[in-house]
Amino acid sequence: MLPTTAGRGLRHPQQQQQQLPHYLRRIVKWRQMDVEYTFWQMLHLCTAPKVVYQHTKYHKQTKNQWARDDPAFTVISSIFLALAASAYCAAYGSSFLQAGVTVVGVVWLHFLLTGISLASICCCRFLCNRYLREEAAIHSHVVEQRVEWLYAFDVHCNAYFPLFIVLYVIHYFFSPLLILRGFVPTLLSNLFFLVSLSYYHYLNFLGYDVLPFLERTTFFLYPVAVLVVLFPCGKCRYLRIQSDEVCVRPVFLKGSLLN
Repeated sequence: MLPTTAGRGLRHPQQQQQQLPHYLRRIVKWRQMDVEYTFWQMLHLCTAPKVVYQHTKYHKQTKNQWARDDPAFTVISSIFLALAASAYCAAYGSSFLQAGVTVVGVVWLHFLLTGISLASICCCRFLCNRYLREEAAIHSHVVEQRVEWLYAFDVHCNAYFPLFIVLYVIHYFFSPLLILRGFVPTLLSNLFFLVSLSYYHYLNFLGYDVLPFLERTTFFLYPVAVLVVLFPCGKCRYLRIQSDEVCVRPVFLKGSLLN
């Protein structure tokens, strides 16, 4: 007799396509969102990210999908980003129009559109399904598993939140120092970017490493080595924030603009 549990790991293409519409419909249903669990995830992504992805395994066992079916994390992250961008605009005195452009750019361009691109076009889902799946899973009779698009987007959202804490929140309180000229503001600004971007790629690695049908997931740690190599180069020139451009350009870039 064939194993009866083998089919549980399989999600047909139509089932995967139905995930996104269901996910989008729940965005406007605030009462159905698990806000408490979302804040728990955000806290542990900054302190113990492996615990979050351990719970991802439990989610797969109970819901038969790796991706979250609750959009609360994306919604709350977008709200936090909008508030942070508004705080920068208020601190550096932009017009209402400039503030609106900044908030839209930060939320839609840097967070959502970047996540959509990384999850589908650039590398993550395409790269994993095309090159990183185990050979045994491809050529054997084991049920085929692929990285869900929504899960790849979840990995981006998870990795982006600690980056938000460093580059938007902590960065904001250090901005009076970072707008100064000199070696110390340059060094501190570059450190912010080095730490946040390195941690972003580390969380990407954890997100894909938890999938049992992927191999060579250390690929996602390679950008960290590039950042470490480039870090001394950034200290060769004095970089600073230009306060008159903070609310014109997206906040994400403000830590390392050339004079």
